[in-house]
Amino acid sequence: MIIPKSSHFKENTMTLKNTESRYGSISIKMHWLMFILIAATFAFIECRVFFEKGTEMRDLFKMWHFMLGLLVLVMVIIRLYFRFTQVSPKITPPPSPMQNIAAKGAHLVLYIFMIAMPIAGWFMLSAFGKPIPFFGLELPPLMAVNKDIGGKIHDIHELVGQIGYFIIGLHALAALIHHYVQKDDTLTRMLPERKE
Repeated sequence: MIIPKSSHFKENTMTLKNTESRYGSISIKMHWLMFILIAATFAFIECRVFFEKGTEMRDLFKMWHFMLGLLVLVMVIIRLYFRFTQVSPKITPPPSPMQNIAAKGAHLVLYIFMIAMPIAGWFMLSAFGKPIPFFGLELPPLMAVNKDIGGKIHDIHELVGQIGYFIIGLHALAALIHHYVQKDDTLTRMLPERKE
């Protein structure tokens, strides 16, 4: 029995991967999943202040902050794999060479942030001698207990976390400027395709 090829199926399989004109559905879903994870990671650590120190709810919010942060690390590694193994869609109309350099620099800072922050959190918990939870698992410590170093890592982690709001905000602002001011397809390349 011969099954006829479906053009609809062919279109769907082709859009899984990036093309020269737009990101594929895998890249798009991973991008927005990363956004949700990072937003939730920030939300949990900010909302912990609504509960008294030492309470179960405050500790629960901190635990979810750590676990989601580590999940961001896992996801960014997967995302980097797809970034280096797939074509990057071209922007139409093309931006200036200076804008391309600025965009690459901004993306590099964003990736460093997404990798360094979870690792710093892992080091911090290790230095304080606390368990490193990860969805039912307990990860091994990255260093011996040293509360002085743990305190320094905590301060840096907190400072960089505050800077992270500006990094992410600038990323979003740049996408909006591309869309509404420069009127190119930077933003629309990363939006899901509308079904006709």
